[in-house]
Amino acid sequence: MLSQNERERYSRQIMLFGEEGQERLKNATIFIAGAGGLGSPISIYLAVAGVGRIILVDKDTVERTNLNRQILHYDRDIGRKKTASAQEKLREINPDVAVEVIDTTIDETNVRDLVGEADGIVDAMDNFPLRYLLNQVAFEKKIPLFHGAIRGFYGQATTILPGKTACLRCTFPNPPQKEVFPVVGVTPGFIGMVQATEVIKYLVGTGELLADRLLLWDGERSVVEEIALERNPSCEVCGGRTRHGGDAL
Repeated sequence: MLSQNERERYSRQIMLFGEEGQERLKNATIFIAGAGGLGSPISIYLAVAGVGRIILVDKDTVERTNLNRQILHYDRDIGRKKTASAQEKLREINPDVAVEVIDTTIDETNVRDLVGEADGIVDAMDNFPLRYLLNQVAFEKKIPLFHGAIRGFYGQATTILPGKTACLRCTFPNPPQKEVFPVVGVTPGFIGMVQATEVIKYLVGTGELLADRLLLWDGERSVVEEIALERNPSCEVCGGRTRHGGDAL
């Protein structure tokens, strides 16, 4: 049940999907991998929306070079753990939401325990080996993976539903080379809000998800395009592949 304070806080959302929808958000647990450029806007907007439990995992400390895009962290946080900085801000933003932070590196040995009984996994990482690992765990646990990636003014997002859509491995069979890539802060802001929107729609059960659709954002031209995705029986994870291939970011 929603408290009176929650009914007031979420009154504009309740107009959209009712108290039942808001209670679904309150009862949900979302796992966010990364508290950086994408993880910042995603966690902020899930917190203000009232997702009841947010698990945020990151190992890094805040650096000055992060501050052009990682909006959870301020100048005063330089040198602090990103998890501590993020938890502090998110609790201030919405004290009714449980924010669990874990300061660790996600790998094969711990990822399944870290995700636990979460209702969905948000990919806010910046490297494909970890993304593939999250993709694998999503299929094992039969929970959605909300993928996002950015580079410069460009970004992409899709929602992967195990057993129903193409997965990340068959969509991007060849990962890009690891690099320190350029980025302007508005790009992860845009893609992060797309991912957060997908999470909210999924939990509430409204709207049309980015299922088997790869959203492409060209910030230089302010253009949004889509690539249709299709499962492929030869995929090692899900049996899915793209109908039209794309380059990973």
